[in-house]
Amino acid sequence: MHANLDDLLQSGGIRLGRAQRDRLDWLTDQYGAPTLDAGSGRSGVVILKEPPSGAAAELFYRSLNPGCAVVIPASENPGFDFLKSKLTEFGTVGPCGADGPHEMWWGGIGWSKFLAAADTSTARPRIVSCYPRGGDATAAFELRHSLERFDLACHIEPIDTQFGDRLLCFEKAEFMLRMWNKYREPLLFIEAGAVLREAPLLPSFLGGDIALHKWNRWEMSARTLYLGRTGAAEMLLRTWQHLAASYPAIWEGYLLDQAWSLTSSQVPLDMVWLPRSYHALKGDLGAIRATILHDQQTTTLELGPDPAFAGLVRTARRAGRTGARDAFMVMTSKAEAGKGIAVILRDISASDAGAVAATVEAVTGAYAADCGGYGRLELSLCAWQDDVGAARDAAALAHYRILEIAPGQRIANDFFTHCAADDAVMTARHLFL
Repeated sequence: MHANLDDLLQSGGIRLGRAQRDRLDWLTDQYGAPTLDAGSGRSGVVILKEPPSGAAAELFYRSLNPGCAVVIPASENPGFDFLKSKLTEFGTVGPCGADGPHEMWWGGIGWSKFLAAADTSTARPRIVSCYPRGGDATAAFELRHSLERFDLACHIEPIDTQFGDRLLCFEKAEFMLRMWNKYREPLLFIEAGAVLREAPLLPSFLGGDIALHKWNRWEMSARTLYLGRTGAAEMLLRTWQHLAASYPAIWEGYLLDQAWSLTSSQVPLDMVWLPRSYHALKGDLGAIRATILHDQQTTTLELGPDPAFAGLVRTARRAGRTGARDAFMVMTSKAEAGKGIAVILRDISASDAGAVAATVEAVTGAYAADCGGYGRLELSLCAWQDDVGAARDAAALAHYRILEIAPGQRIANDFFTHCAADDAVMTARHLFL
């Protein structure tokens, strides 16, 4: 089957990095033989190259069943957002540099297949949690008590906090980093006060780097947070801890979101977006079937207090994307570290998906072949003009060379060398004047 998959990917001109290919291999083991693009008879893994129109997306969705999975190898394109909104999002795997310069999304129709398989999984995480030393220990007792019948290793402890009855984000992140250094198993952090109704084995069965739930499909929550024993998971954890220590007044969901964005732009982060049953709240209609039930009342409000944040990223996060205001991909070279270039790919929503994908591959391939002396490349994908403005502002703050290109534009292997030569001419003119 995997040999056939090689032929299928090659025939479709699909390039995947190692982490993306590993996830696709895993999916074919779970679901069966893959097919390319929409066809008749939904079974196995369906790989989509082009975003379907609204009517085609509806027909495609209706033809699916829980026995098949959908994989989108270039899911950074907003053209796929409508179809994604109709499907259950299982996970994403970030871009893998020039070898696999796209973001891969995978989903399907509901979690039933994976939840049933996870029940028989032998992979088990260590449950970790903490609570303020000066607070009420009852919540931690309830969590520990609910763990007893599942025979899961755990570590629950009181920690010193700046506020006697409240846990700040940097205190939670530092606790998680300490647990990472102390234990060798995958870690599943569960907020004290939650209770387990079922054994929480889905994250370790799926085997990603990180797993968490997106509240209302867009806002990341750290109440349930899984860390696989991988370098990418450690990178995200350390980035989150650093951001939390640097900005202690900012709420943890935003900091976790930014840690995800930064990490996934630099390494192929294999991310699992957990179902609501792993983040159920009291009053939820499905609370009786929850795996993890948190000691919070159901609300229609966002978890975070910053309404401006919602407007900035909500659409992209619901589609599992980083969005235009974050770099889609960061690549580095051995050249001078302080010299960076920001390439902004504009008008991606109005362009053919194949042209957008080809341009992304051309830019990353050219940088890998000849960096032109730039130590860092940040590639941003922009659908609208205000996205271009935001990307330009971010690049200007970093004092990067800014270059704006369009899908389908020819990118030669010496593209960045020519950019550097233009920079040198402009600098000489400035000095002469």
